[in-house]
Amino acid sequence: MNQVEALQAALAGEHAALYGVGVAGGKLSGARFRAANDTFESHRDNRDRLSALLVAAGETPVAAEPAYDLPLAVNTAATASALILIIERRIAAVYGDLVEAAEQPAVRAFAIESLLAVAASQLTWGGAPVAFPGATP
Repeated sequence: MNQVEALQAALAGEHAALYGVGVAGGKLSGARFRAANDTFESHRDNRDRLSALLVAAGETPVAAEPAYDLPLAVNTAATASALILIIERRIAAVYGDLVEAAEQPAVRAFAIESLLAVAASQLTWGGAPVAFPGATP
């Protein structure tokens, strides 16, 4: 995978993350809703940065799908939190791929920052610390 392909994959992942966190947020309230909102804003910022990196590289950013299949039904606060944890784990793997494929220091730095942020976010959503976030078994 080259840098452009990894950027496009990360952008596609962010589109899916925004959809899923948006769905999950509808089942949360109070502090959990605010945490979901912060997570949503972080993914939106990353989506915008990825789009800008692709445009700067002369590429057309991949568009969001109209809807995404969710890995579980979201009908309670517990399933909403579980969904966000799944999303954060999946996007960590995507950013791990971008770290590996990055050809420019600025892209690699962004990928590392994003990977660290989603690894920390996993803790908010009930995940446990792992030595190598984003690594796939």
